Amino acid sequence: MAEYLVQTADERGHVSEHVEHAASVSEVRDRFSQQGLLVTSVKPRGLLGKAGTKRQRRLKLEHFVIFNQQFLTLIRAGLPIPTGLELLSRRQKNRHLRSILENVRERVHNGELLSEAFRHAAPTAVPRLYTTTLLAGEKSGNLEEVLNRFIAFQRLTLAFRKKLVASLIYPALLITMVILMFTFLLSYVVPQFQSLYSQLGNGQLPAITVFVLHVGDIAKHWIFAIVGGLALLGFIFWRWSHTEGGSLAIDKFRLGLPVAGEIWLKYQVALFSRTMSTLLSGGLPLVQALETAGSSLESRLLANAILQAVQKVREGRSLSRSLEETGVFPELAFEMTEVGESTGALPAMLTSVAEFFEEDVQTALSAALSLIEPIILIVMGCVVATVLIALYLPIFSLGAQAGGA
Repeated sequence: MAEYLVQTADERGHVSEHVEHAASVSEVRDRFSQQGLLVTSVKPRGLLGKAGTKRQRRLKLEHFVIFNQQFLTLIRAGLPIPTGLELLSRRQKNRHLRSILENVRERVHNGELLSEAFRHAAPTAVPRLYTTTLLAGEKSGNLEEVLNRFIAFQRLTLAFRKKLVASLIYPALLITMVILMFTFLLSYVVPQFQSLYSQLGNGQLPAITVFVLHVGDIAKHWIFAIVGGLALLGFIFWRWSHTEGGSLAIDKFRLGLPVAGEIWLKYQVALFSRTMSTLLSGGLPLVQALETAGSSLESRLLANAILQAVQKVREGRSLSRSLEETGVFPELAFEMTEVGESTGALPAMLTSVAEFFEEDVQTALSAALSLIEPIILIVMGCVVATVLIALYLPIFSLGAQAGGA
């Protein structure tokens, strides 16, 4: 998703600015037009960013789920929404969430709907899925049930994300150890041997030893410049990844990877299916549910495909046929969607699709990591062995010459 700086005006003429994530400019305009706002300007945020509204820090999913669980309990107990928000904001330890809740409570007290209050008070801090879910509950008059579905969805998402993170901890530690060990060898060990061999001259040293000593010399004298250059490149890459072209290029590369690309695609399809199931169960129309689910995805390619599907659904085509024609979704996804449409149980079938792909992602990820871990260990051993052989080879050669003499 790319970042856009959006300027809007309401029916009273009040002008406001937003930082919005979307797949295209047209999606941004459609999104605010559906909310009854006039879009006066849409500017993509460039590689180095542009001045404008300060983007809010996203709330942690764990804190947000806990708040919603407490909020739902207060609503079920019969407390008015402003009273519940005031009670929770006073007891909230997270300052960022407390400030948002205070803003939302003030807006609700002044007559705004709860969904509008969250959308205005926290445009980038809370997911669009949340405000859309609240809006569906307000229109249907069943806010409690919709909130309960949202909490259940977020709990499942959180549990699945924790499993993925836990499975990546050990490989990440191994990679970190390799980097630290390689840095230590080049910046400390190699220079010690360089002073020892400086009297012999590079002409009497093996080529591999000369190469390692040269790399170590560069690391010793240019380590801060190298780190600074890498940090600068990382920042430029991060800004580029938030532009429209950058996010699309990165996503195409990610999806094109042999094993990781398939895992990423299935993970995004599982997230899309579960989001769609939650929104449709909450009473949201199909087109609006598609737009919201598409905007919640990280995959730019998949989000663009869903935008294409939205136009085809508006023209009267079925959801399964529209997803199939994008050429991005796995065959099983649109086949099970077709079954759900024909039987009238689309939300339940989308939940089955999500469960299937989530289990498939966990299985594939476990299998891939079981191969990656020994590869990392082998690479680490080869790097260390190569450096040590290069450093001690002249000593062995001198010993052999002394023994022969």
